[in-house]
Amino acid sequence: MGRDRMEQKNGSHSTWAGKGAGYLRSILCVAVVLSVCGGIFYYGVMNGWFLLNRPGAGTYSVRGVDVSHYQGDIDWSVLSAQDISFAYIKATEGSRHRDPRFEENWEESAGTGLYTGAYHFFSFDSPAESQAQNFIQTVGKREGMLPPVVDFEFYGDKRSNPPPVSQAAEQLELMLEMLGEHYGVTPVIYATEETYEMYLEGGFEAYPLWIRNVVRRPKTDREWTFWQYANRGRLKGYSGQEKFIDLNVFAGSKEQWEQFVQTGKPVTKAGS
Repeated sequence: MGRDRMEQKNGSHSTWAGKGAGYLRSILCVAVVLSVCGGIFYYGVMNGWFLLNRPGAGTYSVRGVDVSHYQGDIDWSVLSAQDISFAYIKATEGSRHRDPRFEENWEESAGTGLYTGAYHFFSFDSPAESQAQNFIQTVGKREGMLPPVVDFEFYGDKRSNPPPVSQAAEQLELMLEMLGEHYGVTPVIYATEETYEMYLEGGFEAYPLWIRNVVRRPKTDREWTFWQYANRGRLKGYSGQEKFIDLNVFAGSKEQWEQFVQTGKPVTKAGS
C-alpha cells in the first residue's frame, strides 16, 4: 500500500507538471501575439497608417492642413479635392528666413476652393519687430486670406533651455499686435501644450488658440479654435522629402467656419 501511494503521488506530480507546462505555453503564445500586434501597431503609427486621434466628422466637419517646403511640389488641385476646407502655408521664420516654397504655394493654392492663410515660425532669438516685418513683406495682403498665424513652439535646444517667460511673452505679444494692426484681424497663436502651459496659460486670451496634440484630445484651461490632431497624416498631392502632412480640425460647424472666415472672430471648443 505504501508503494501504491507513492505511485499515485508521482502520477499527480506528472499531471500538474503537464498542466504547468501548458499554462506556460499559453502565456508565451499570448505574449508573442501581443508583441507582434504591438509591433505592427507601432510601425503603423510611425508610418501614418494608424492615427492615434480620429476626430469624428460629425463633430468636426471643417478640416485642413498646414504645409511648408518639406511637402515639396504640391499639386493643389489634387490636395484640395480631398476632405479639407483650409490650408495654412508656411511663409517665414525669424527675421530673415522665407520658406522657399511659399510664393509658389501661395499662388497655386489660390482658386482651388480652399481657404488659405500664412503662418510664421516664431524665433526666440530675433526681435519681434523684424519678425513681423519679415512676414508682412513676404505675405502681403490677399482678399479672403485667413488670419495670420504665429507658430510658437520650441526648437533646437529651447526645450532643455527655455527662454525666460516674461521676455518671450513680451516679444510674442508685440509681434501679434503688429500683425493685428497691419491685417486688421486678430492673429492666431499655434502652440504645443508644452509652450502653452509655460508661456500662454492665463494670458493671450484675446487670440484664437491653435493647439497641437497628436496623442489625445487637447487638455487646456481655455477653449481652442484649431486642433492639430496628427503630424503623420497621409494625403495625395505632394512629393517632398516629407511623406507626412499635418492634419487639423476647426472647433465649430461649417456655418461657424464661414463666420470665422468673414469676421476673424474665433469659434472655440473647451479643452478637457
